[in-house]
Amino acid sequence: METLDRRPSTVPAAYRCPQRVKVLGSYQPAHAEILTPSALSFVAALHRRFEATRQQLLARRRQRRADFAAGRFPDFLPETEQLRRSDWQVALLPADLLDRRVEITGPTERKMIINALNSGAKVFMADCEDSLAPTWANVVQGQVNLRDAVRRTISLETPQKTYRLHERPATLMVRPRGWHLDEKHLLVDGEEVSGALFDFGLYFFHNAHELLARGSGPYFYLPKLESHLEARLWNEVFEFAQWELKIPKGSIKATVLIETLPAAFETHEILWELRQHSAGLNCGRWDYIFSYIKTLGARPEYRLPDRAQVTMTVPNMAAYVRLVIDTCHRRGVHAMGGMAAQIPIKDNLAENALALDKVHTDKVREARLGHDGTWVAHPALVPIALGVFNELMPQANQLDKPRSAEPLPTAAELLQAPPGSISEAGLRQNIDVALRYLGAWLGGNGCVPLYHLMEDAATAEISRVQLWQWLHTPGTVLADGRPVTPELYRELLAGVTEQLRREVGEELYAEHYRPALHLLDQLVLADDCAEFLTLAAYELLP
Repeated sequence: METLDRRPSTVPAAYRCPQRVKVLGSYQPAHAEILTPSALSFVAALHRRFEATRQQLLARRRQRRADFAAGRFPDFLPETEQLRRSDWQVALLPADLLDRRVEITGPTERKMIINALNSGAKVFMADCEDSLAPTWANVVQGQVNLRDAVRRTISLETPQKTYRLHERPATLMVRPRGWHLDEKHLLVDGEEVSGALFDFGLYFFHNAHELLARGSGPYFYLPKLESHLEARLWNEVFEFAQWELKIPKGSIKATVLIETLPAAFETHEILWELRQHSAGLNCGRWDYIFSYIKTLGARPEYRLPDRAQVTMTVPNMAAYVRLVIDTCHRRGVHAMGGMAAQIPIKDNLAENALALDKVHTDKVREARLGHDGTWVAHPALVPIALGVFNELMPQANQLDKPRSAEPLPTAAELLQAPPGSISEAGLRQNIDVALRYLGAWLGGNGCVPLYHLMEDAATAEISRVQLWQWLHTPGTVLADGRPVTPELYRELLAGVTEQLRREVGEELYAEHYRPALHLLDQLVLADDCAEFLTLAAYELLP
């Protein structure tokens, strides 16, 4: 390990950092247990070894976006056709990842972790990404919470209740941030480190040996990948990390979220790159819709209707699901279904019954198609999803189910836009959800219940890019014939804003929602579609 800086003993509120490593975030004694010199040295080693490649891949993303804007859309790669045709499978899965019929997801907040691990789901995906606003306090406290969860010592005392783990909690997986995000509070050699490597590095360093000793392992979900080259980088990170900590190669297992349109054309290639470390693929449906719009842009033939009309049964989404399931089962690994974002409606039994029926129908669809498990956002949905998969998939998974005889999707099927219309209500809802979510995110909350759905950055991104697409696509009109114009957007925005101000009060509105309003305006009215709203919003976080 590197030599430590000699800091004066009279300065207690400072982390002990290796040379050329600087923590800019505020000091907390509990956080110092995570940001130890050895852990920071490990993260610094990851940064120095892999940052140049990360930057090259981000530059490649920008070039591909320019290609998409010029009309050269994603397609299956001709240079890897032989790989797709060849017979091969990924490495065998560990015992605690064979049955994943229901997975629950949520941020690394202490109460959430305990409730999710106790929920009855087979797996809990602790999220450092889309459902976590990455304030310094959230990010580092999340690592404290994960450390305690791994060791089964996590608990929480409130005036109302004591929270502790049950004897048989769910298997833990962790989703670090995507390759595009930085962690501005940690500098290595004067550079901000990758948020992905920060999240992965701290969790792996503190918990990998402990997890293996307990009969599990360091398991991850990998978000926002756009190519197999980005999967290759993760695989190189895994190999280096296992070597550094003297952990057997292949101990790490990772499920990749197929949540970008470009990645859908490289599913076999992604599994190949991670074949020693793969735990399958997941249909990240919300980010996939967001990526579809962002990739195909403001062309009339790719204009999407109201978000509520883009269901998993429309042709392009159904094609995407078939592709993911077929790829995974051909390669001997799990194909995970998508999120049920509904939350209980406690004050309206009739509406609650309808919402839960939608969840049931969606999970039946997934199980019958061949998914090996599914996602829910709330513990109350676990019994519903579990009941469906227990009935339709009584075994641990469906890897042995015969592959569908239906022809595999073509590029044209994956690219086609679903039918539908745009309503004033849909336009207003997108404004409302985007503004409310951004305001909550700037206040440090990345997982926000809105209109009986659990919204995170992915669903907010759909609202934001739909607004952009409708305003910039020639000929966009509402179902009643009115054109979608900046003037109409501002008129509806004014109504949403006035309602919001009355609800939250002037003080909170000024602190969080007014900056959110300015940011939303910039993102929606700009000529170019911004890559991620979180990139601009992160600059406003402490």
